[in-house]
Amino acid sequence: MKVLITSPVFPPDLGGPAVYVPSLARFLLERGHEVRVVAFCAEKEPKGHPFAVVAIPRGPLPLRYLRAFFAVLREAGKADVVYVNEHLALLHVLAAKLRGKPVMIRIMVDGAWEISHRYGWCGGDDINVFQTRRYGWKVRLTRFLQRRWWKWSDHIISCSEFLRQILVRNYAVPGDKVQRVFNAYHGPDPDSLRMTPQEARRELGLEPSRRYLLTICRLMVWKRVDVILEALALLPDDVHLLIAGDGDMEQPWRELAQRLGVAHRAHFLGNVPHRLIPQYIRAADVFVLNSEYEGLSHTLLEVQALGTPIVASAVCGNPEVVIEGETGLGVQPDDIAGLQHAIERYLQSPELRQRMVEGGLRRRGEFDRTKTFSEVEAALQRLVNARR
Repeated sequence: MKVLITSPVFPPDLGGPAVYVPSLARFLLERGHEVRVVAFCAEKEPKGHPFAVVAIPRGPLPLRYLRAFFAVLREAGKADVVYVNEHLALLHVLAAKLRGKPVMIRIMVDGAWEISHRYGWCGGDDINVFQTRRYGWKVRLTRFLQRRWWKWSDHIISCSEFLRQILVRNYAVPGDKVQRVFNAYHGPDPDSLRMTPQEARRELGLEPSRRYLLTICRLMVWKRVDVILEALALLPDDVHLLIAGDGDMEQPWRELAQRLGVAHRAHFLGNVPHRLIPQYIRAADVFVLNSEYEGLSHTLLEVQALGTPIVASAVCGNPEVVIEGETGLGVQPDDIAGLQHAIERYLQSPELRQRMVEGGLRRRGEFDRTKTFSEVEAALQRLVNARR
């Protein structure tokens, strides 16, 4: 089977697809398939991958997507099936259909909501409220186009049941067309990473006497790092926050940290290399993900597998990973006091930390790479076989 995969981000950039796509591509190669990738890249010629990567360079968004369209149109001619990992999928799907190739989409978000939220077309409404309201013509057009590319696709993978239900209940996509396949853990073998928190801090140059919170995310407004900063201001002075990632909100959140008087305790690390992420996870006392939206966070899977206790916003796909009181603690993304309290519970109770870590480790099999990728492989193979 010859598979063309598309991705909206690619290493060294952070983000779920930047983890998922290279890992899936390697898996398919190991299973004897041919793989090529078309991806938006920070690097002009990505190196070190056992599969070919066609890089779409950064630039104005319309130009990037036009370049991607022609790249997919060209590369799809060599493929048996196209697997689109992109919430702005119209041109990618159109290119595949023009080539007469079956196409499968992976849904990580309601793309109409993400676009509308980013540009302020829905007044800041979260993804659940968005499903219940009508908005102006820009949102209506975006929803129409999204329905169009979902209709054109032959099959859809959703990374969580939360997202699957949005498609089936709110967009009337046939239930048998949408298959939930959990994201997979893609990090190092946890049993091979025996680094203690103290050793990890020493290698990263972190002060051993401090207590560290860690968050890893794109710095977009719905990631709600502002609430973590507000909670940090209420925590003891020896508690510091490590923020891995970059994005539109970095400067506003730096300014907020300054106003709150915690700029010396909030460390913006930028786009941390993937190879260092496990060390930062091991170095942290508590991992915090406070986003208003997650399909199914790859980062939560990695943190859970590497044994760091988690506080996560109890929204969207997060509760499918972080089960309250069993594998972590949940909060509402705008609840500063609730977040402060959850963090303090961990910091004050080694027993609680250990219990949550052990609960998370027991669930690793549900997010196993071979299990989840085999489901994706089987779905792709069914599409190819149906055309033969």
